[in-house]
Amino acid sequence: MRSRFVRGGGLTRGTGLVRGGGLTRGTGLVRGGGLTRGGGLISGSGLVLVGLVVTLAALVFPVWSYEDRSGTGLDALNAQTESTEFGPLSALDRDFVTKVRLAGLWELPAGQQAGERGTTQAVHTAGEHLVEGHTFLDARVREVAAQLRLELPSQPTAQQRRWLAELSAARGTAYDETFANVLRLAHGKVFALVAQVRAGTRNSLVRALADDANTTVLDHIKVLEATGLVDFDRIARDGATSGPRPATRSPAPPGPVDGSPPSASPVTPTPSFTLPPAVSRPRPRP
Repeated sequence: MRSRFVRGGGLTRGTGLVRGGGLTRGTGLVRGGGLTRGGGLISGSGLVLVGLVVTLAALVFPVWSYEDRSGTGLDALNAQTESTEFGPLSALDRDFVTKVRLAGLWELPAGQQAGERGTTQAVHTAGEHLVEGHTFLDARVREVAAQLRLELPSQPTAQQRRWLAELSAARGTAYDETFANVLRLAHGKVFALVAQVRAGTRNSLVRALADDANTTVLDHIKVLEATGLVDFDRIARDGATSGPRPATRSPAPPGPVDGSPPSASPVTPTPSFTLPPAVSRPRPRP
């Protein structure tokens, strides 16, 4: 038993795995035809060289990936930003100014319609807030756009026109529910944009407009929720399924134009509806 496994051809001294044809000294994996000295795969100097190459690649790759490549978010910001006397005007700033105008183009008539068709006092009150708030915001956005020499749209988007058509087709309590949910959903999306712009803009006029929009939109959200008709599950599902949209190659809204742009007509309700002065803030409600 001793001569077979230890001293003879066993595991240690003989022609076994250790001294003979084994793992260490013989023709085995290590000294003979093994991994290192004989016909092996990698020598000691090879391991050192490979290690140096891997280390150098690890140091160089992050620098090339993040600092020297074009097309980063910072590159896009710089390329789409215009200089103004009120501070840099980014593509997001211009998009925000445009969307404030678009909100008034459809939400003001929606608010006026709620005052006429709503079946509850809460819906009537929400409609009044929309009319007052967007009359004020429209005056502000036209003032800001004139100072920044930005053109403003004069018609709602196709989606906004569909929302107005949906409201116009509803009657009775169905109208109340449609009004509360469509308008609450739209205001939630705008509220997120206002926060993003207010947090990051470098333009003083856009910053002040975002402050006014934040106050007005939050007021509208509250009075819409006060109707008791808002489906919060629907809003949560919409937020979960829509999520952040992927970046696209669509161009940013037009930048400042030479000279004075065409003046935008004010958004106004019918003459029969009494409004506060456009230069005042919406009246606080209990």
